Formats: sequence, C-alpha cells, structure tokens
Amino acid sequence: MTINLTKGERVSLSKEAPGMVKAVVGLGWDVNQTDTGDQFDLDASVFMLGENGKIVGEKYFIFYNNLESGDGSVKSSGDSRTGEGSGDDETITVDLIQVNPAVQEIVFVVTIYQAETRRQNFGQIRNAFIRIYDEVTQNEVTRYDLDEDFSRETALEMGRLYRKDGEWRFQAVGQGYNSGLDSFLEQYA
Repeated sequence: MTINLTKGERVSLSKEAPGMVKAVVGLGWDVNQTDTGDQFDLDASVFMLGENGKIVGEKYFIFYNNLESGDGSVKSSGDSRTGEGSGDDETITVDLIQVNPAVQEIVFVVTIYQAETRRQNFGQIRNAFIRIYDEVTQNEVTRYDLDEDFSRETALEMGRLYRKDGEWRFQAVGQGYNSGLDSFLEQYA
C-alpha cells in the first residue's frame, strides 16, 4: 500500500519495504499549454552528499551528461525531453546496498532547461510527482504529489533519500527555487 506524503513528511523505506534492495525513483509531470514558443525540457538530477552536505566526488552528481554514479549504485534512465504521456517521465534506480558508505543523503532535483531564455517556470507544469517503488516487486512504497503553484520557480528539490540509524528514509521536500542547475552545483559541490 502506497504511503502518500505531504511536503516535509518522512517515511522509513526500511520499515515500509523491508527487503527492498533496488529502489526506483520515478519523477513525472505534465506541461500546460503555453505561448512561450518553445517546448519544455525538464531535467532530473541527483546529488549524492556526504556528512558535510557536499557531493562525495564529481561522479556522484548524476544528470543528463553523467547517467551513473561513481560506485554504480545510482543510474538514470536518461533525459525525457518532452514529458509526454502518463506515468514516470524520468526514473532513477538506486541500489541501496551498493551506495558508497560515504554517501549520507541523495537529493533529487528537477530543473527547466533554459527556463529564463524560454520564459518558462513550474507554474506552467501540473501533476508533478516523485514516487518510490521496489524494482523487483514493482510495489509503490511512497508518493509525493506536488500541489503548490510554483509560478516563478524554475527549479524544484523534489525529495531526499537519507540514512538514519542504519536505515534508508525518504523525505518529501517540494522546495522551489528561482534558479537553475548551476545554483545546486554551487550549493553541493
């Protein structure tokens, strides 16, 4: 049974899905009809952080030009340039057992490619969500549907996987930013 989260809520994956080894993080969205003249290109990125809140190495930043973490534990399905269709638009697989022990937190963000140039923001996006399911059983463990109006924001931190007391937990974040991928790089690099 899926646990639906609201902004800020947390869930223990270790308790809700005992035995889950590979978690799949699905991210999805739909684009409203707009008059910007350009298609939307949303990009999912992952930052694997150590105790100091910084990425543990350059191969621990996963995005459209680096689809796999340095330890092979996190793999992106790649960039969906349109977000068309129902279901997940982009997926990231996390092998929870293989994650480098130095990694304490895995942050999932979505940014709009060339948002300022294209005059685009998350107010023009609807039905945005992040969900986690077990790769083996396909059972959805948790889901967070973003229901806020991010009318000026061009980047979103969707959620975080993190270690606490020897188990993996997930937090629904839903924090919007009026910036791009560079601002996350400055924060986490």
